[in-house]
Amino acid sequence: MTTTNGTSGAPLGASPVYGRLLRGYAAAAAAVLAVVLVAAFVPSKLPRSAHSAGPDSTAVILGSVLGVMALAGLALFLATRGTKGAVRRQAIGAFLVHHRLLRGYAPAVVLVAIVTLVAVLVPSTAPPLVSSYASPKAGSLGSTGTSGGQTSAQTGQVASGATAGTSGTAGSSSSTPGTAVACAGNQVPGDPYSPPCVQFSGNNEGATAKGVTANTITVSARITTDQNFQNTLAQLAGAQLQDTNADNERTLNAIAEYFNTHFQFYGRKIVIKYFTGQGSLANELQGYGQAQAEADAATAESLGAFADITAESEPYATALWQDGIMGFGDPYMPNFWHQQHAPYDWSIETDGTDLATDIGYYVVNTLCPPGSPAAYAGGSLKNAPRKFAGIIPENELYVTSGQVFGSIMSAHGCPDTQFEYTLDLGTESQQASNLVAQLKAGGYTTIVCGCDPIFPVYLSGAAAQQDYFPEFVEIGAALVDQDYVGQLYNQQFYQDAFGISPNEQAVPYTQTLGYAAYQVGCQEDPSICSGQGPSFFVNIIYEQFDMLSIGIQMAGPDLTPANFQKGMFAYPARDGPFGLWGWSPSQYTTPNDFREVCWDPGAVSAYNGKQGAYEQVAGGPFANGARFTASNVPDTANAQGMGPGCPVPSS
Repeated sequence: MTTTNGTSGAPLGASPVYGRLLRGYAAAAAAVLAVVLVAAFVPSKLPRSAHSAGPDSTAVILGSVLGVMALAGLALFLATRGTKGAVRRQAIGAFLVHHRLLRGYAPAVVLVAIVTLVAVLVPSTAPPLVSSYASPKAGSLGSTGTSGGQTSAQTGQVASGATAGTSGTAGSSSSTPGTAVACAGNQVPGDPYSPPCVQFSGNNEGATAKGVTANTITVSARITTDQNFQNTLAQLAGAQLQDTNADNERTLNAIAEYFNTHFQFYGRKIVIKYFTGQGSLANELQGYGQAQAEADAATAESLGAFADITAESEPYATALWQDGIMGFGDPYMPNFWHQQHAPYDWSIETDGTDLATDIGYYVVNTLCPPGSPAAYAGGSLKNAPRKFAGIIPENELYVTSGQVFGSIMSAHGCPDTQFEYTLDLGTESQQASNLVAQLKAGGYTTIVCGCDPIFPVYLSGAAAQQDYFPEFVEIGAALVDQDYVGQLYNQQFYQDAFGISPNEQAVPYTQTLGYAAYQVGCQEDPSICSGQGPSFFVNIIYEQFDMLSIGIQMAGPDLTPANFQKGMFAYPARDGPFGLWGWSPSQYTTPNDFREVCWDPGAVSAYNGKQGAYEQVAGGPFANGARFTASNVPDTANAQGMGPGCPVPSS
């Protein structure tokens, strides 16, 4: 149905209306057309390799459309302008509003279109090589990749600059990216965790992220002067564990030299910058000292750090994350924390959620149901009906992991009671004595200890003094599963301890991966070591540095936190002396599996030649170091009626 105007009777058709719109902007459309044609046929100042030989097809199409619009507007204008003095037709209803809006704002829209096309299609200079790298608070993760860990490269392939096994030729221009080519085998033959081999030639894109240049990758290392857990372990264990700051720095430098000369860093080398921090590691492990940790992170940022290798507390790791610095070494933070901090925080200390899940299913499948005989307890608790207690540090994030363990136990009809203690080295002895009294009075037969390595020293001593010998389950964390730590505990209490460990059977200290890498690093640059040996904890230093180095190689030449994450997700899983390594959007730590271990106070440790060692199970499904994950722990308690695979004591 046609609507008519009461004054002239003329139809209010679409053509006259659009004609009035277009005739006002035909000139603007023509101007846009001119810009597009200039952009299409006149090359910019970019290097020629960035352009095709002829005009840009997108620009030509866009120009053609705008040209048609301009010509149509002109034609309609001529067809509808009418005779002089004729009554002007008035638009009615909603269209009148839209027409007025367009009439008021379209010139601005056209102007914006012109400016935008000029900026996009006719750049006056080449784009900068430096990617953005704002801190996580600003939401930037680097030049590529996505937040939340949802993007990954093809398994085994580096995240940037890679070709699939065919050699390429790097461009001669300094702005042309180089080529990373896959080669046969691993980067370091004989290294169980080595990433796949990559050859690289050409330009590495220079400063791809904060702390990265064409030649260097700056890694900061914070030195704290307080009485931390390592110092206390040294005091308890004697001179063998007495590492000075100079020992640790020398070891870090030699390990860095090893990775600089053996991994593919695309023309760059790791440079470590040390500083003495304001923070106290002991305070931070209790959840305190955030202000000092933030000050130390600011120092790391002022040093131009891409990463920090000493992010060993939650406050410091969080402060680094807030400043856009990658952190390595956070202590058993839960899964949601790592998701929140992605892609910045990584650690060799197992995700607390995964750790709680692992030990939860191990206990459920080997020791439950409640009331089964406590066969590994001693004294009056021997074969008493099992009653479970969990021990965890009084820290919000650790308590969260403890709740995961408790929920697994409860879901399988095997509830536990959880006890907390404060990570305060000055009071741990008294706390342990008080806790033992509570556990003994409560009749708890089986203790699952998610403890730091020092607390069981005091706990085992106080328990022996109070004639309390429950089953003790260690969870494979915080060095408690290392021979040299188990040797520190009261052996009357600890003699039948058992649990899980991600590590393979111990080998002599001088045969570890860390020790070997230190020796190679010293050979590469003798000035680093001056004939001196590594720190006692060289294997742990190596392990954390290995994770950092794997990520750098897997990231490819365009090194950013986002590409680091993308490369880690593409790393093909490897098994070795530290357990199964592999990363995914839900896995930012290692290891991923474990074996069952049994403490033998009479065995001599292969690691240090001292009495007391964790032994492998001799029979059953856990025999010979068989490895499992939480999803496939053998149900030896119910299905097989065996319980743990460790030898059952006679008394």
